Amino acid sequence: MGSMTIQASDGSGSFEAYVVEPKDKPAGAVVLIQEIFGVNQAMRDIAAWVADLGFIAICPDLFWRIEPGIDITDKTEAEWKRAFELFQAFDQDKGIADLKATVAAARAMPGANGKVATMGYCLGGRLAFMMAEQSDADINVSYYGVGLDGLLGDLGKVTRPLLVHIADKDEFFPAEGRQKVIDAARGNAHVHTYTYPADHAFARVNGIHWHGLSAAIANGRSADALARALG
Repeated sequence: MGSMTIQASDGSGSFEAYVVEPKDKPAGAVVLIQEIFGVNQAMRDIAAWVADLGFIAICPDLFWRIEPGIDITDKTEAEWKRAFELFQAFDQDKGIADLKATVAAARAMPGANGKVATMGYCLGGRLAFMMAEQSDADINVSYYGVGLDGLLGDLGKVTRPLLVHIADKDEFFPAEGRQKVIDAARGNAHVHTYTYPADHAFARVNGIHWHGLSAAIANGRSADALARALG
């Protein structure tokens, strides 16, 4: 495990990304997109899992423009309050620009085979969906993204695999919006939606809403799709 420094494309500075490398290289890279809690232990655990699958895991600090190094959990009311403050202050367009810069850096890093995925959770799930519409990533995986029904106008721009993992009991994404995403996805062969009998953040390692069976099934689908797309 280590880190890498990535230059922002707008010239405003640079940001850090947490990196875990697999045993064997060259390998495809997976850009992991954080939740509203920053690059915390849950994201580091996911990075370790991704590296164990045989991919380079890269998790950029997307809150760097607000406050670098955010690392909080879902365990206390104070941390939830701070997390939502960060979410409100976060500029999603600049976040997408930073993710595009991370994808470009991942393609060129030593030991990489040039193929790159994005995989995000919660806020990151929304950003992964946006990356499918706006970037050249080889595959994008969205876990319980929020407000995805507001992004459907650009769904026709998705030309590479997009996996959308949806929590059927998601308190942050109403059922009507979830159904709109499922219905719209039927019109694009590249988009695959899956629903799980679980709450939002069912795949957050050691999280309060962890649902082991749903996480295992979703993670298996993600692993298979990543292997097909990244080699």
